[in-house]
Amino acid sequence: MDQVLFNFHDLILMMTALQCLFFAVLLVATNRRGIKSTYFLAAFLLAHACIPLHEMALWGAEFKFTVRESWPELYFIGGFAYYLDGVLLYLCVKSLLFRDFHLKPRDALHLLPFLLFGVFMWVGFYHLPQPLRLQAINSESFVYGAPYVGMEFFCKCLRVGYALACLRLIVGYKYRLQRTHSNIEKVDTNWVTTLVVGFLVVMTMEVVLAVAKIVSLNKNYDLSVFSYIGLTGYYTVFVLVNLLVFTGIRYFASFERVRQREAPKKPLDDHFLNPDVARDIDERMQRDKPFLQPDITLEHLAEALDVPSRDLSMVINRHFGINFYEFINRYRISEAQRLLRSEASHNKTITDIYLAVGFNSKSVFNTFFKKIVGVTPSQYRKEGDGAGSKVRP
Repeated sequence: MDQVLFNFHDLILMMTALQCLFFAVLLVATNRRGIKSTYFLAAFLLAHACIPLHEMALWGAEFKFTVRESWPELYFIGGFAYYLDGVLLYLCVKSLLFRDFHLKPRDALHLLPFLLFGVFMWVGFYHLPQPLRLQAINSESFVYGAPYVGMEFFCKCLRVGYALACLRLIVGYKYRLQRTHSNIEKVDTNWVTTLVVGFLVVMTMEVVLAVAKIVSLNKNYDLSVFSYIGLTGYYTVFVLVNLLVFTGIRYFASFERVRQREAPKKPLDDHFLNPDVARDIDERMQRDKPFLQPDITLEHLAEALDVPSRDLSMVINRHFGINFYEFINRYRISEAQRLLRSEASHNKTITDIYLAVGFNSKSVFNTFFKKIVGVTPSQYRKEGDGAGSKVRP
């Protein structure tokens, strides 16, 4: 009973594994709406429950010796999770951002690195007689050998690639949001960006460690500094897992998704190429003022105007030369100018006016107003009609 099985670093790894396992089960059990991103998040957490256990088995102060003696056949099993967590994070983010996401047969290609690692482990380790496997484990000759170190480097680089792909998805999501939504400020992507960047930092640190191992194959030097980098990664992952779970529970079910793919492209109806159509849309926008709805989307406006959403988007882009986000907010600024000049709105505050015209953020209203009119709303109100003419898209 006096034997110390875990040190403090091992306890952090154990807590990370248990948290991941617990929250993965909780997410699946409470996902009554069948949200895809929640299932991928749970799978990602399950992978991350295996990774710290794998690290403990390989590098734990005393725990690794217990594993070698009691469960040698499980020694490298957790390492397979390194070939799954990156793609699961990518699929989680993708299904979170885009409502038309669904798995396709070609997505099975993401499993090729996992299968490659399986073949590598079978050829290099599992097919060997048990005495040779035990010798490779106890001497650590296999984990420090060139083939394993090379596979480890490939794996760590692959994970960084998936994290970068996640960031690319987020950028594309913001771009598409501007094409279909009028109030994008209510959609908070900072939390998912922060989490992806956090995991990217950890994964990059692990690439540095993998490079150090490659260099050490030909040159012996003190790796103590890299052990500190590895430990920092353990603690960072522990924090990120907590943030991921709590933000996931809070945001995943209500996140504003957009379509990743547009409708199949076809020649635009000549009717919609006519400038008179754009003029008619402009007149109806001014007369009916659908832009006053704070959360109006491209689909809602297309329904109100009785125009296919794809054709409406093309008209806005081609005739007005702007995206939907700017299109709607320019009408809002025009209406705000009218109210700021109106005697009937003399007693209304700037806040009353920007809310009345459909904005939900004062900073966005001020930014748009200054960009389009050239002065701030307060300056425009003071200067009166001399501040500039009424602006239309």
